[in-house]
Amino acid sequence: MNRIQPQCGHGFVLQPGQRLTVSDPSGGQVSDLYCFDADDPTDVLSSGRTIDYANRLLFTTGDVLYSSQSRPMLTIVEDTCGRHDFLLTPCSQDTFDLLYPEFHQQPHPSCLDNLRRALGPLGADTSRIGTTFNIFMNVWWEPDGMLHIDPPTSTAGDRFVVRAERRLLVGLTACSAEKSNGGTCKPIDYCISST
Repeated sequence: MNRIQPQCGHGFVLQPGQRLTVSDPSGGQVSDLYCFDADDPTDVLSSGRTIDYANRLLFTTGDVLYSSQSRPMLTIVEDTCGRHDFLLTPCSQDTFDLLYPEFHQQPHPSCLDNLRRALGPLGADTSRIGTTFNIFMNVWWEPDGMLHIDPPTSTAGDRFVVRAERRLLVGLTACSAEKSNGGTCKPIDYCISST
């Protein structure tokens, strides 16, 4: 098992058929996931395509995450939490400057910066990073569309497992936004396996 320290990120290559297991060792911690097709760097994870084809906003075991070119990238094969987000972009310095007055104009770790650092050395065009699949993030909405971010419902040991449907460049973070993590940023664990 590999550990991503709080407010950090890792990058790696997933081969077709390999499984990525993301675990929340402490409970209540979000992990942002983003990926590129390793053989076509213009083809990236797409929230819009995935929502279109599933015709829903929440995803769990059995669902497929699609690319911008409508190709399967990842299939969710196990999910012990059941609550994740695919609407919001990774937190950035702009996020903290615009939305969190307590951090305004103060340098703050962010998932976008961590994904850029993780994916850049793998050859990804990090300017293409878009909406991440936010594992364990608890986003909900009112009938009028107003969004809310509550603490994750994940408990210690919850896991989220996906299978790669093509060769992928993957970035994974332990989310840096305190609000998304119930006020405290914690580590995330992950492992890659063949089955």
